[in-house]
Amino acid sequence: MDLIRNAEVWGVGLADVVIADGIIAAIHRHPGPDPGPLPANPDTPASSIGSSPGRREIDARGAALLPGLHDHHIHLAGLAARSASILCGPPEVKTAAELAARLTAHPGAGWIRGIGYHDSVMGLPDAAALDDLVADRPLRIQHRSGRMWLFNSRALDELLGKTAPPAGLERQNGRFTGRLFDDDLWLREALGSVPPDFSAISAKLARCGVTGITDMSPRNDAAIAGHFSAQQSLGHLQQRSWLAGELGLADAIPAAWQLGPAKLHLHEAALPTFDETLELITASHAQGRAVAVHCVTEVELVYTLAAFEAAGTVRGDRIEHASVAALNLVDRIAGLGLAVCVQPHFVYERGDAYLRDVEPRHHADLYRLASLAKAGIALAGGSDAPFASEDPWDAMRAAVSRETREGKSITEGEALSPETALALYLAAPDDLSRLRRIAVGEPADLCLLHGPWAEVRSILSSTLVRTTFIAGEVIHNGVDQAPF
Repeated sequence: MDLIRNAEVWGVGLADVVIADGIIAAIHRHPGPDPGPLPANPDTPASSIGSSPGRREIDARGAALLPGLHDHHIHLAGLAARSASILCGPPEVKTAAELAARLTAHPGAGWIRGIGYHDSVMGLPDAAALDDLVADRPLRIQHRSGRMWLFNSRALDELLGKTAPPAGLERQNGRFTGRLFDDDLWLREALGSVPPDFSAISAKLARCGVTGITDMSPRNDAAIAGHFSAQQSLGHLQQRSWLAGELGLADAIPAAWQLGPAKLHLHEAALPTFDETLELITASHAQGRAVAVHCVTEVELVYTLAAFEAAGTVRGDRIEHASVAALNLVDRIAGLGLAVCVQPHFVYERGDAYLRDVEPRHHADLYRLASLAKAGIALAGGSDAPFASEDPWDAMRAAVSRETREGKSITEGEALSPETALALYLAAPDDLSRLRRIAVGEPADLCLLHGPWAEVRSILSSTLVRTTFIAGEVIHNGVDQAPF
């Protein structure tokens, strides 16, 4: 049995927290005033607790103790692979010359893997254009959208020498352009790739106070489920993990708590037929499972809402991103009882490009937050890493400031308070309308900060995370890294 003493427990106040067998066994609140604006937990009587032999104790010294954070939209395999990849888009790379310099400086031999490419660098280059940058090594670059790969000629030769071209490999005038659309599975099989080890990224998430993730890769299947299970068994993936993905996952995941929604990744230029979408929604609901739909354009959102209106909704159905949402669409989302998983940090990381590229009439509709909350829509926060920062504290700051990297503001009225921004990462993965709390009987998945909430709420940085616990076990200890 372990004890966290003198913690400012979220929703409780100053208290001692007793942990036994991975569960919160008792909470002993110190005498004093109520915790103020935080949601109160009435099941925590005030009393004192003495020390006992063999008990491991941590003195929080009045610092905030939060439920562990949950990333509700992440692509873990892609994030783990990013460490071996070259960033190929803004802000690190803005021109073709800068891209060439980065690629040619990459050491070693064999494949070069780039990520984060944006059209602003050099349009959508074909294989010949990429040959001008790198000709002697196979090169593949992933577009920032996550829906396209760009290959040079050497890469095309290697891939097509192993397997037949897929439907997604673009062809013009009888020749392959080097652009692959929506066919990661073919690329993975052609390369003979195996999913990466999660140890490093799991440790990095732990440093941010993240104790759980929902992997939202649409092609997650039985093989990926097996890899996640193996990584957890080996201790390489410490976070509790839910998997969204294909309908077949319902047969591949043994524990119901690990099964996330069926994922539908829409692309405005190639929408599925309406009947196909209705069939997917109906089939997922028949599994007792929700549906998550990727919507980054107004057309995609309108299409999705029409599909849910026709097929019906169940608790847990959700919109991913809702990147462009006019107020009338917000009302329709609320009317359907849909939740929304938001990425507030996109305003900071990509906001300047949005202001340049998105029609001005839609600027007020970009990545709404406060309007969604005011409409009564359940909200949760996700990183969409590796397509953006995996640090949830970056997203919280962006949700509060609504500022771009260049300091421009995008709809200040959509800003959240620090408390509401934090709550995006406290939502329960199986029910985004419910906030997880620190209470007797709950798993001891916790995030201890370096100071009380009143001090850290204006900073919102992962450097504030002192200790991260999963089932009462310490998975990150930054006690010597206090920022104060």
